[in-house]
Amino acid sequence: MTYDIDSWRGFDPTRYREESPFKIHGGCGLMGICDESGSLMSGETAIRAMAIQHDRGNGLGGGFAGYGIYPEFADHFCFHMMYHDAEAKARAEEVFAGRFLVDIAEPMPTRATPGIGEPPLLWRYFLKPDPGKLEESGMSAEDFVVHAVMLINGTVDGAFVASSGKNMGAFKGVGYPEQIAHFYRLEEYEGHTWVGHNRFPTNTPGWWGGAHPFTLLDWSIVHNGEISSYGINSRYLEQFGYRCTLGTDTEVAAYLFDLMLRRHKLPISLACKALASPLWSEIDRMPAAEAEVMRSLRAVYGPAMLNGPFAIVLGFNGGMVALNDRIKLRPLVAARTGSVIMVASEESAIRSVMAEPDRVWAPKAGEPVIARVAGMDWPIHGDLHLSASEISCAVTAGAEPCETVEVG
Repeated sequence: MTYDIDSWRGFDPTRYREESPFKIHGGCGLMGICDESGSLMSGETAIRAMAIQHDRGNGLGGGFAGYGIYPEFADHFCFHMMYHDAEAKARAEEVFAGRFLVDIAEPMPTRATPGIGEPPLLWRYFLKPDPGKLEESGMSAEDFVVHAVMLINGTVDGAFVASSGKNMGAFKGVGYPEQIAHFYRLEEYEGHTWVGHNRFPTNTPGWWGGAHPFTLLDWSIVHNGEISSYGINSRYLEQFGYRCTLGTDTEVAAYLFDLMLRRHKLPISLACKALASPLWSEIDRMPAAEAEVMRSLRAVYGPAMLNGPFAIVLGFNGGMVALNDRIKLRPLVAARTGSVIMVASEESAIRSVMAEPDRVWAPKAGEPVIARVAGMDWPIHGDLHLSASEISCAVTAGAEPCETVEVG
């Protein structure tokens, strides 16, 4: 092969970039921190970790989720709501009135913050399912809440559910994370687990409902990357009653974890393997029993597998899980100091909180970092390697999980 050297004359490489300066696909910063002892940490901890990752975003989205922040209402579902106008608020409150007993409805505590534009109407509701309506529905309390979330997000124009779990809440909007934290007065809250996000949107616009975390019940997801399988993932989720309406790929991850962990009762290790499945070449080299399980996961959960580069952190009341895609195309660093586990996009974020961590490591591709809060109800029933038949049983059993999945 020969090359025409003359054709390169006058070539200016600075004029050509793989990505335009306003669309950096490797952007977004995230963090998660969990004290496994259950001790509470000020929201200031999460703010500090995100502020040092300021340059990973562009001011079009920031947010946090905290767990253990509403101990006085621990048995209530707390809806953090965003409304475009009073009409949307009235319509959403009609949904609440027809399904729930609302004990408290109040504006979200906020304060004027430089850099934060005109926010939507922000309200929070502490409520419980109406016992009569719940019995009539034949659903669990959790499914009853999920149905209400899907109804509001999908049919009430201008109303969006930011979070809907117990003893937790999401605080997000358009701005840098430290601005969003100041706006929501995050330093006034204390939680045993925090997740945070700094957004650099590439394929969807920056808007208040599209900021991270994305939540459902007490699951919250922060994500760096692009889920190119969003189309098939969302169609798969529709079979189980989930509707993706918020205009971003991250939404599917929150719903997939709810499906696999809460409804199908999969162990967390297997749910992570389903979402970030090993390559077929890796499966072929596994011991026979493990390979059979991995092949069954690929067969049963093929439409749920997340394609594309990603690093995600899942927060919930029992702890935290961090996961990379199966070839690690987005950064993720982890550390531990005593009972505290932390993950972030950059080690600098970790060291802003842990000056001298006991251990720092880079999680391998597709291998989760799991933190469990002592004394909390752990929603996943163990981490045993299920057989192929048990995986199928977990998926087809419906509301009643198989006994083989219910491990102590």
